[in-house]
Amino acid sequence: MNYYKHHVFFCLNDRSNGEAACAQHDAQAAFDHCKKLVKAEGLAGPGGVRVNKAGCLDRCAGGPVAVVYPEGTWYTFVDTSDIDEIVEQHLKNGKVVDRLLLAADVGR
Repeated sequence: MNYYKHHVFFCLNDRSNGEAACAQHDAQAAFDHCKKLVKAEGLAGPGGVRVNKAGCLDRCAGGPVAVVYPEGTWYTFVDTSDIDEIVEQHLKNGKVVDRLLLAADVGR
């Protein structure tokens, strides 16, 4: 058994050279919202969900991005309603949110 049922990593990387980066898409606000929602829903903690900050996940062209483990499901998102849907559908109900999946070929 895994320590966490789901572990979510949000790329919060910022680049000062003007290259694409998740921080340019307000990834911090999405991370904050997800962390707060997971806690409010009673999903946080051992046996549940852990939401973490990450540096560059090397999928910048699809940013902002988050990845859910242990499944290795990569998401892109636009706003907090997308985060709400990921929490409700994936983290609570175990259903991948197909419309928010990051295409497999999207890299840096």
